[in-house]
Amino acid sequence: MSSGLDAQKLELVFKSRPDILQGIEKEANSAPRIKLFNNIVNFVYEQIGNPSSSEPSLKRRRVDIEPSQNGKTTSNGSIAAASIADVAEESILLEIKGISVSVPQRKKFDLCLTAQHLYARVPNTTTPVQGAIYAWKDIEYAFCVPVPEKAQLQYNYILFPRGSCLSSLSKAATAGDAEPLVFTVSAGAPAPSSIGGPNAGAASSVADTYRGLMDWAIGKCLEASSNTVKLVAADPAKFHSMVKQPHRPNEKAVHVKAFRGAKDGYLFFLENGILWGFKKPLMFLPMHRMAAVSYTSVLQRTFNMVVEVFTSEDGDAEATEEVEFAMLDQEDYGGINEKYVVPKGLQDRSMADQRKAKQELAENAKGGKKGTEGADGANDAVGDDGLTELQRAEQQLQDEEDEEEEDYDPGSDDDSEGSGESSDDDEDDEDGEGGEDSDDAEDDDE
Repeated sequence: MSSGLDAQKLELVFKSRPDILQGIEKEANSAPRIKLFNNIVNFVYEQIGNPSSSEPSLKRRRVDIEPSQNGKTTSNGSIAAASIADVAEESILLEIKGISVSVPQRKKFDLCLTAQHLYARVPNTTTPVQGAIYAWKDIEYAFCVPVPEKAQLQYNYILFPRGSCLSSLSKAATAGDAEPLVFTVSAGAPAPSSIGGPNAGAASSVADTYRGLMDWAIGKCLEASSNTVKLVAADPAKFHSMVKQPHRPNEKAVHVKAFRGAKDGYLFFLENGILWGFKKPLMFLPMHRMAAVSYTSVLQRTFNMVVEVFTSEDGDAEATEEVEFAMLDQEDYGGINEKYVVPKGLQDRSMADQRKAKQELAENAKGGKKGTEGADGANDAVGDDGLTELQRAEQQLQDEEDEEEEDYDPGSDDDSEGSGESSDDDEDDEDGEGGEDSDDAEDDDE
């Protein structure tokens, strides 16, 4: 740059816009212009504060504070109209067109990445979509996982704003109207025409695949905003389902099918917690918020998994809530327990007295199938001998049958077969059978 320019402040103010710096350098070819550019940069510097300082100016604080709605400060997932205008004025560093978004809205949007925000925008417009604006500094968790049950491989990216991962729990503190962002990309490469913005050139070097592009872009923006959150991907080497995928037989599934209430979905056992998706409300159970795991309703083909989670960040043992996932395949029990629950040091409370009592009460409420109220109620309660009530009853019945077979004397049948006697003799034999039966009964008594 020319020697008369305030190079230090220019670099601080326009470090994210090298094109502006180059333009100033080119045009600063006279003393009046140099003075004008210095005055402009000084004014901007005073308005926004020192961009390299960790303590922003009062003006900058005012811009960063979220507007309130109904007396509550909203999260980045729900920004008021005034802030939408502010975000729209930010310089777009990278734009990726035609991305399929499923949460918070199911529609194709253009994703715009600025130095401060990630937001969705309707194609051929300039206004961010309300409810789909996320500040990089407020992203708490970020994930990339394969989309289950698709013939062609696709990836879902999930970004949770701060405080939203457990907001659907009844006892957890909610984060206003915040919702995570979920969008889907293919495993192929994006079209060159779908990438725009000043950083499009740098992005092209990693845009061999959509995943390479997204991993790079999200990682760089989080890092630039001083957010230490890392993008976590599902790793089949660390956990994978034992159930084969008929549509992609050569690929190990990193998800487990399950139900939460009446909604079907998928569980992803990740290095920092358990992700549940993809129907609203999505949920992520961070590892440090999980108190224990229990297995219930164990049937021949399925079982349920109950996760006890702390509803507060401080780990208050009194503030916990159970989250139940139902109808998991029995084939996945070993993998979940031996490759995830045990290595992660999670407590297994399946045999806790409280859990057994709840299970027994639930079974008793169902009643027996043979008309006896509660006959099967305690079938699953395990006794000191390691047998359930049902197994113990079957064993007793088998023992009684074995005793009858040992005491049974077939001699009376041999005496009556093939005798060739007359009808009178037959009558005598019939009268004698009663006596033989009586003798047998006496033998039994003896």
